[in-house]
Amino acid sequence: MDIGDLDVDRLAGELDARLAAADAALAALFPGDASGRQPVHTVYVPADRYPAGLCRDWGERALGALAEHDGLFRELVGDDDIVRRVRAKLAAEPIEDLRIDFEDGYGARGDEAEDGDAAAAAAALAASIRGGTAPPFRGIRIKSFEAATRRRGLRTLAGFAGALARAAGTLDGLVVTLPKVTSVDQVEAMVYTCERLEAALGLPAPRFEIQVETPQSILGPDGSALIARMVHAAGGRCSALHYGTYDYSASCGIAAQYQSMAHPAADHAKLVMQAAAAGTGVRLSDGSTNILPVGDASSVRAGWQLHLRLVRRSLEHGYYQGWDLHPAQLPTRYAATFAFYRDGLGQAGERLRDYLTAAGSAVLDEPATARALADFLLRAVQCGAATEAEVVAATGLTGPGLADLARPRR
Repeated sequence: MDIGDLDVDRLAGELDARLAAADAALAALFPGDASGRQPVHTVYVPADRYPAGLCRDWGERALGALAEHDGLFRELVGDDDIVRRVRAKLAAEPIEDLRIDFEDGYGARGDEAEDGDAAAAAAALAASIRGGTAPPFRGIRIKSFEAATRRRGLRTLAGFAGALARAAGTLDGLVVTLPKVTSVDQVEAMVYTCERLEAALGLPAPRFEIQVETPQSILGPDGSALIARMVHAAGGRCSALHYGTYDYSASCGIAAQYQSMAHPAADHAKLVMQAAAAGTGVRLSDGSTNILPVGDASSVRAGWQLHLRLVRRSLEHGYYQGWDLHPAQLPTRYAATFAFYRDGLGQAGERLRDYLTAAGSAVLDEPATARALADFLLRAVQCGAATEAEVVAATGLTGPGLADLARPRR
């Protein structure tokens, strides 16, 4: 094609050559969103309190809380269908993602005690894997790579991974949470540790999560968003960024009574995390609330109301995962999650169908919004809030077609 003296085809070839390196870098650094299911929560349990039957036990305790406060829960949720779905979920799969904690929830107990607990926890996890009772996602949180705790964190990781590999024959699906990250160097050190683990065990090392608990991980000394550099320094081994509500808030000087997932400082940190992770395949998790729904009916009401509101808020802000710290938080985790997707299911299905069929509509959606609609529906199916049949009926898209539209890869 020629326009006067401009040969467009030749110019396009020249631009291809000029931009080849940039094209390759974009594809490598921003390959697109991760495929597959994302858990809706992560449960943290101190390592010395983790038996092989923990998931079943938490499910029974969560159902017990519902039985004790049945009328209150129904009042707060206001939807018998959601209540039914929550009960079924707690009976079938109460915990989606488990983190066996050797950090703040465990404390400093000395080498002998932590070595023993690491071996025992690995044996318990292996037993649950063999018995088919392990949660679909699982891992450990080690102590940080700051100087004071670095050796202990490494020792626990090596001991746990080695014991699990011997007992289960695999490390598949295991994730390591690296807390209190303050520098890109610590992320690079974790990558190096994974490489050494692979060489020592002859197995692929676990992927790891960066826990954002320090202002240094959000804003570097040069004013840059350090978390973005951390994501790319991980070389594809980082699976997620997890926000740490209380460590981050305390580090920012926020008084204890105002520390919350909904504080403006938390929102700022999470917005930076969200932008840093976009398009990289690294997922996001919000933090926790330490106001538990336990005690008398008034305390349970306050705890459940708060948790319902905070989980819904996280979902609306694009954080599809969060932490749970007690069995009585599981009912409200699933109730808020199921309600979020059920509330939007009809509109999302209608808008996506109109987009795909080019039907006239009062909403003029663009391709990026169509991907967001597809992702919403895909997550609804993956978390159990909707069935694939419902989505097919609403949009005409089957599972593979929905996933291809929701999460395209470069």
